[in-house]
Amino acid sequence: MALISVSEALNRLRDNLSLLGVERVPLAQAHGRVLAEDLGAKLTQPPFDASAMDGYAVRAADVRALPATLALVGESAAGARYDGILEPGQAVRIFTGAPVPDGADTIVMQEDTEALGTSVLIKEAEAGRHIRPRGQDFLEGDVLLKMGMRLGARSVMLAASMNYANVLVRRKPKVAILSTGDEVVPPGSELGPDQIAASAGYGIAAFVEANGGIAIDLGIAGDDAAALAEAIARAEGADILVTIGGASVGDRDLMQEVLGQAGMQLDFAKVAVRPGKPVFAGRLGEMRVLGLPGNPVSALVCAVVFLRPILAARLGSFEGIDPQCAVLECPLPENGERESYLRAISTLANDGTRTARPVPSQDSSLVAALAESDCLIQRPRNGPPLPEGAKVIIWRLLD
Repeated sequence: MALISVSEALNRLRDNLSLLGVERVPLAQAHGRVLAEDLGAKLTQPPFDASAMDGYAVRAADVRALPATLALVGESAAGARYDGILEPGQAVRIFTGAPVPDGADTIVMQEDTEALGTSVLIKEAEAGRHIRPRGQDFLEGDVLLKMGMRLGARSVMLAASMNYANVLVRRKPKVAILSTGDEVVPPGSELGPDQIAASAGYGIAAFVEANGGIAIDLGIAGDDAAALAEAIARAEGADILVTIGGASVGDRDLMQEVLGQAGMQLDFAKVAVRPGKPVFAGRLGEMRVLGLPGNPVSALVCAVVFLRPILAARLGSFEGIDPQCAVLECPLPENGERESYLRAISTLANDGTRTARPVPSQDSSLVAALAESDCLIQRPRNGPPLPEGAKVIIWRLLD
C-alpha cells in the first residue's frame, strides 16, 4: 500500500465507526464515564429560600431604624423549618441552609446582634441580604449535563444534586493489547544481554484507561507466526486490538501477515508521520485493529494521533482531545516529507497565552524525554522554518 497522509489515515479509521452500546450504572461508579443521554434536573435547587448565614431572620421594614429590638419567636434549622409566619416586630433564630420563614426577607448575621433572652437586639442590618433564593442554582427541568460529557468529580456531584442515583453511560470500549518481540521481557525480569524491559504495552494500557477504555493485556508474543496467531485469537470479543511491534517490513515483522491470515482487511499500512511511519490499521470481523511501532515513544505518540480518535468516536465524546494554539519559545527548522509530532513542554503565561518548547532531543527512543513532555507540536509535511514567537498547533498529553 502507498504512503498516505495523517488526515487520510484518520478518515479511514473513522469510517463506519459506530457508537458503543449503553448501560445504566450507579452514580458512585460513574466517574470517568461518558453520558449517553442529557440529564435534566429532577428538582429545583435550592428548593426554598435559604439562609446563607447563621443569624436571625427579620423583616426589612423592622430594621430600617437601628438599633432595633425584636421579639424572638422561634428557630429555623436545616431540616427543621419554622412553621409560622413572621409578624411585624418579630425575629426567628436561623442557621445556614435553613428555610427562610414566611414573612421574612432579610437575614442579619449573628455578629451584628445581641441576644436578650426572649428578644434580640439588631445592631447592623442590610435589607434583603444573605438569602439564597429558591432556584438560584438551577430549576427543575434544566438540562445541565449533556450527552457525550465525560463525568468528572464536579459533574458527578452535580448529578447527585439533580437527584440522580444512577445514570445512562456508554459502555467502555474493550481494547486488547498485544506486545511482540523476542527481545522484549516483562519489567522486573532478569534481563539477558540482548533483552529490553517491555514498556510500550504498559503505556498504551494506561492511555486506554485514561481515555475511557478497558485495557486487556494479551501479554508478549515472540516473533513467531504460531505464537502471534494464538495471541490474536485471544483478542476475540474486544472492540479494538492494538498490536505493538512487528509493524514494519523486516523478515521478523510478521504481524500484518499473521493478521491477514486471520482474516484482517487492511485499511492502510504506512503513514507519512514522524515518529511512527509503519503504523497500520484494519478490521478483523467487528474488531478494529491498530498496529503500532514497537518503539515505545513512537507507539505512544501514534496512540495520541490515531487511537484516541477511535476511542472518542466509539464513546461519542471528543472532550479534551482538540488541538490548541501555542507560541514557540524557540525557532524550528523546516519540516520534511512526513507530518511530525515534536515532544514539547508547554507553559501557560499570566495573560492566558500558552507557549511551547520542544525537548532538546527528538530521538524516538528517548522515553524519559517523552515523560518530561506535556504536549506534541504538530508540524505539517514540508512545513517552512518557524521563528521564535510563531504560532503552532499542539496536542496536549492528558494521560
